[in-house]
Order: sequence, then structure tokens, then C-alpha cells
Amino acid sequence: MSVRIRRPRERVCERCGREERFDDATESWVVADDAAGEVYCVHEWDINGTFVPFEEVDDGAAGA
Repeated sequence: MSVRIRRPRERVCERCGREERFDDATESWVVADDAAGEVYCVHEWDINGTFVPFEEVDDGAAGA
């Protein structure tokens, strides 16, 4: 087994509710439709609370 690190595709600010999604074309975060949130908020993204960036990957190597 090996471990792969993955990144979130969506995120929501814990303080103001701003929603963003990752845009592959621009390789950056963009604001979701009508979800700008508060202008002066220091956005707090909970990527390590409910989102776990590590996942185990089966390499296909069964014990020989």
C-alpha cells in the first residue's frame, strides 16, 4: 500500500460561508455562483477538519 495526497475540489469559509471551487483551466480557486461571502473576512478553510488529504492506494501487489 502507498499513500496519495489529494487536494480538495471545493471549499467553504468557516466564518462567512463563501464557497469556492478549483478551476482546472486557470489552476486556481474561483468563487462559486453568488457565494462571495463577506468582503473583509479573513477566510478560514477547514481543509484538515473534515477533509482528509491522504488516501491509501492499492498498488496491486498481492503478497507473493
